Amino acid sequence: MSEMTPYIHDLAVKLWNYHHTNHPLTKADAILVLCSHDLRVAERGAELFLEGWAPLLIFSGGLGVITRFMWTEPEADMFARIAQDMGVPAEHILIENRSSNTGENVQFTRQLLAERKLEIDKFIVVQKPYMERRSFATFRKVWPEKQVIVTSPQDSFDDYLSTYSNPELTPDDVISIMVGDLQRIKIYPEKGFQIPQEIPDDVWQAYEALVEAGYGRHLASV
Repeated sequence: MSEMTPYIHDLAVKLWNYHHTNHPLTKADAILVLCSHDLRVAERGAELFLEGWAPLLIFSGGLGVITRFMWTEPEADMFARIAQDMGVPAEHILIENRSSNTGENVQFTRQLLAERKLEIDKFIVVQKPYMERRSFATFRKVWPEKQVIVTSPQDSFDDYLSTYSNPELTPDDVISIMVGDLQRIKIYPEKGFQIPQEIPDDVWQAYEALVEAGYGRHLASV
């Protein structure tokens, strides 16, 4: 695809802003990092632990739709190693490395905590910036009795693209993934995967324009 035009950039920023929940941070019982192709999310989770926001750091992720074509090691194992290299003690880390999507992240983490007889009431969920809202909607559907706030690496859209930690994905790839996540926010509630989220008209119009412009490579089949 050709170089990003100002028009495409502005449409993408509209989706980027919508995907953020803008939850203020408060102390929690555990930090749950939803792993992916974005290693910066591991760093954000480790930073929050080291700043004292929660006493337990959980990494959840096996190999997903994107990473199964990039890596052979489970996402959670890679993320946990990054956290330990940053100074997080291994005894404060739990690893769930079987899940392949966001719903499984929550389900399998719930099972892991039950097996360990750990009662966690409040989570800080850490995710990619453009998956905050979908992660919130999924968590609230799968585990509604728990408190959850969602955060991500604290970057602007432009900074995120310029410092992006995985060179195998281009800015066009990131925009296409954002488009696919917005479509899932729209269609997944009726499939039982998420709670509904309001999508403003201007955000949906930006989505449709990006699909029309060729950024629909990560759309789910309907």
